[in-house]
Amino acid sequence: MHSIAWWPTLIVLAIATCTDLYSRRIPNWLVLPFMAAGIAVSGWLHGWSGIAHSLGGLVLGAALFGILFLMGGMGMGDVKLFAAIGAWIGSSQLLLALVLTGIVGGMMAICWAAAGGFLGELFSGASGLLFSFKKRGLRPDPEFNLDNPRARKMPYAPAIAIGTLISFFSH
Repeated sequence: MHSIAWWPTLIVLAIATCTDLYSRRIPNWLVLPFMAAGIAVSGWLHGWSGIAHSLGGLVLGAALFGILFLMGGMGMGDVKLFAAIGAWIGSSQLLLALVLTGIVGGMMAICWAAAGGFLGELFSGASGLLFSFKKRGLRPDPEFNLDNPRARKMPYAPAIAIGTLISFFSH
């Protein structure tokens, strides 16, 4: 099934990356049909087990990125994109894509902050997100919330794209 997911995933990730870089948004008109198609194709190819495989990937992607969204570290478009990818590739490849996306995203964030001259602010924000979790729980810190106009917002679709596409060659 993974080979059939390559082209649709590549196309959606290319569009999501371009729209995220341009507008800092990943549109629902792109992600939601892609998500539904992933479930439908899995069901068509593998029956109920394919649907269960897709739903497992979708739920895992939504849960993992959803936690980051609740903490204020990620936008909802990123959550929906990752969940839709999970619907196409399933939970086992999605876990690999998650690790690769995290590595790529971390490297991109460091380069982005260094180029923008706010590397210290990046590390301060990341440590605040991690170490104040016990006190704050899943509530976002208003200082680093994506709705805060002063917050620096890095488009994350490029990291998701690179991590996911590498996972096709590593899985």
